[in-house]
Amino acid sequence: MGITPVDLREIDKNAANVYEAIIIAARRSRIINDAFHSSSKRGTSPTSRPSISCSKVRYTRNTGIKINKMEVPRLLEGKKIILGVTGCIAAYKACNLVRELIKFGAEVRVVLTPSALAFVSPLTLSTLSKNRVIQKIFPDDLSGNVEVDPWHIEYGIWADLMLIAPCSVNTLAKISMGFADNALTTLITARRSPVIICPAADHDMYAYEITQEHIASMRKRGVYVVEAEYGELASGLIGMGRFPEIPKIIDSVFTVLSGRGTDLKGKKITVTAGPTYEDIDPVRYIGNRSSGKMGFEIAKAAFLRGADVTLISGPSSEYIYPEIKRIKTRSAADMAFAVKENIDSETTLVMSAAVADYTPATVSETKIKKESTGLSAIELKNTEDILLAVKGRAGHVIGFALETDNELQNAKMKMERKGLDAIVLNSLREPGSGFEHETNSVTLISKDGTTVKHSLRSKKEIAHIILDSISGGG
Repeated sequence: MGITPVDLREIDKNAANVYEAIIIAARRSRIINDAFHSSSKRGTSPTSRPSISCSKVRYTRNTGIKINKMEVPRLLEGKKIILGVTGCIAAYKACNLVRELIKFGAEVRVVLTPSALAFVSPLTLSTLSKNRVIQKIFPDDLSGNVEVDPWHIEYGIWADLMLIAPCSVNTLAKISMGFADNALTTLITARRSPVIICPAADHDMYAYEITQEHIASMRKRGVYVVEAEYGELASGLIGMGRFPEIPKIIDSVFTVLSGRGTDLKGKKITVTAGPTYEDIDPVRYIGNRSSGKMGFEIAKAAFLRGADVTLISGPSSEYIYPEIKRIKTRSAADMAFAVKENIDSETTLVMSAAVADYTPATVSETKIKKESTGLSAIELKNTEDILLAVKGRAGHVIGFALETDNELQNAKMKMERKGLDAIVLNSLREPGSGFEHETNSVTLISKDGTTVKHSLRSKKEIAHIILDSISGGG
C-alpha cells in the first residue's frame, strides 16, 4: 500500500522532547487510520493492512527519548489501570502520565469526560496507550442496528485500579454524590477496584468549601486522594490547586496497588538521608558516595502512607515532595543538631544517612595552596555518633549498616550497642545494591532476633518494606 510502518526509533531521531514525540506519533496514527478506512472502502483484505512496529522507549527530562533497555524497575508490571481524564487545563499532562504508567509496566485504558475533549485529543491518548479511548456511554448512531457493548461492566471487572487525573471540581462533585451521567462517572459506579483521584483546579475553586467537603467525603469512602500542590496556576495566580507532579502520582499508584494505604496516619517519622560533607578548606571536603536515594524513598513512602514526615538530608539532588518538611544539612555536626531538634518520645527515627565517621581536626579558612604549604596529611577526629547521642530519646529507632565482611554479626552488634529497635543491613556484594542504584538488597533485623532477607528490588519497594515494620505489616 506504500505506507511506512511507524517505528519509534525514527520518532526518536526527529523529536526534540516527549511532547514532540506525542505529536509525531499522533500524526502517524492518523495516516494509518486514514489508510485503514481507505482500504476498507476498496475491499482490501485485513491481512494486507500495514502493521505498526513499536519499540520499548525510555526518556529522561534532560536528554529526551532514548531507545534502549529500561533501567527503571517495572513496579507496575502486569497491572491494569483505567485512567480517567476530565475537563481541566491539566488534562494535557495525562499524555505524559500514560507514558510513565506504561514505562513502569502497566496496561492503561483511558476514559474521557465530554469536557476533557476540549483539552486533549482522544487520538493522542489512544496512540500512547495502544488502546481505544472511551468518550461516550452510547454509540453515536442509534437509528440502525445496534451492537450491545457493556464496556463499563467489562472495564469495571478488568481494572486493578482506577485513577482519575486530573479530577475536575465538576467530576469530583458528581462522583461524590453518585451521579452517573457520562462515561467516566458511570464507570465509577461499576468498578470493583480501588480508586485514586488527583483533584486540580484554580486556587479559589479548589479552596471552595464544598469542593473540600467533597474531597473529605471521598476519603471517608476509602478513595485515595493525591492532594493538589501549591504553585503557579494556569490563571497566573499562585496558590493551592496545581496538578501533582507525575512522580508523586506514580508513587501513589504503587502504594495503593501494593495493598497499602494511609496506615501510618498519626505517626511522626523523622528520616535522615544522604551523605555528610566534612570541610577541609573552603573548596575541598571529605565525603562519600551516598546519593540519599534510599532515605528520600523512605520519606516519600511514609508521607504517602499518611505520616507526618521530617526529612533531614545531607547534600543531595534527589527529588522530594514539596509538602514534606526538609531540613538541609552539610556536616555530621549539622545533622546531629537537626536530629536532636526533631525527635521526641513519640517520634520514629529512621537513620538512613551515611554520616561521616571522621572530620578534619582543623578547617582552613582559606584554600590550601599546593605551591606553598601543600597537603601531605589530614589530621582527623571522630564525629559525634548520632544514634548513641539520641539513645532512648525517640520512641522507635531504625538504624542502617553497610558492611563488607561479617555482615550479620557486625549489624547485630551495632543494633545492640546503640539500642536500636531494628537495623537494615545493606551489602555491597550484590550487583545493583547499595550506593547510586535504583535498586537495593537488604536484610531487616529486629531486636527480637527476627532476620528477613529481601532480594534485589526497587528502593521504593524496600522503603515500604522498612515502613511495614513500623505499621505492623511486616
